[in-house]
Amino acid sequence: MLTRSITAMCLSLSLASAWAQTDVPTAVAPEAQVEPEKILVVGQRPGPGLWKVSKGDHVLWVFGTHWPLPKKMEWRSQQVEAIVAQSQELLKEPGANLDFGVVRSVLLMPFMLGIDKNPDGGVLSDKVPVDVHERWLALRKKYLKDDDDYERLRPVFAAGELFDEAMKQNGMTSGGEMRKQIVKLAEKNKLKITPTAIDLSVDSPVKAIRAFKKAPMDDVPCFTATVKRLETDLDGIRTRANAWAKGDLDVIRKLDYREHENACTAAFFSNAVLNEKAGLGTVPERMRAGWLAAAEKALANNHTTIAMLQLHNLLGPKSYLADLQAKGYTVEQPE
Repeated sequence: MLTRSITAMCLSLSLASAWAQTDVPTAVAPEAQVEPEKILVVGQRPGPGLWKVSKGDHVLWVFGTHWPLPKKMEWRSQQVEAIVAQSQELLKEPGANLDFGVVRSVLLMPFMLGIDKNPDGGVLSDKVPVDVHERWLALRKKYLKDDDDYERLRPVFAAGELFDEAMKQNGMTSGGEMRKQIVKLAEKNKLKITPTAIDLSVDSPVKAIRAFKKAPMDDVPCFTATVKRLETDLDGIRTRANAWAKGDLDVIRKLDYREHENACTAAFFSNAVLNEKAGLGTVPERMRAGWLAAAEKALANNHTTIAMLQLHNLLGPKSYLADLQAKGYTVEQPE
């Protein structure tokens, strides 16, 4: 559990900053609601079409990633394969790395113990409303081992453990294999592979870890939203996963699902230590600027480039590609 929690925290630095850059979709009118799907798609699926960014005869093709995805789906897109074959470079997704290095990480492990626990030795029943805790216990019994150790976790980490396991047991996965397939295609075709993630620097990791353990977090809203989503939105999660697999962007646009993600983003941004020591408050702008700079450089240097970008960063008026369009690039959405 410790390793998973530490990994979850580091990933959340990346995901939270990405979520924070996008607009929250407005509530969907009843007549626009999408009929939920009970069954996940299986077999070979292409995912959505690609966005096209161009200036002159130089083209950047952008593939929108998403999670969770159907576990029994096999991703394969002939369009992506064809474009990779004619490309010179692959831009990986933006992110944020809190990387201490292998040796340093081993030395830090003793200090990491307890990083996912409540700072005052409290338990979840002391931190969250009584009715929410009762609903959590029912979900814990359903999806997690009936282990009281979960009660000692900070609400945001308990929510992460619960949500991850619920997705697995409901036939969904993070989509990591699909991303790996695209990288393997790029390697096979000898493309230049360019990371776009930024590095988060911490001057004194031991002090930062100790301070993080004591610092409060406003993470009860994340916990509550996670419980609510698992109680009410499993069909919606399946519908969005299926819509991605089928390439149905209209369905994804119509579904409102950001309450949960934004609440968990806010939990990490509420931690003063992460803001002060790791500069979390500036991460969204740095991630966006880093990916856009890499995209413009690739467009200038290559005839054809392919890139990966999380789907929510491709949709809406504040998408990454809106910035490129404002600079004079032509942006075309998939049909």
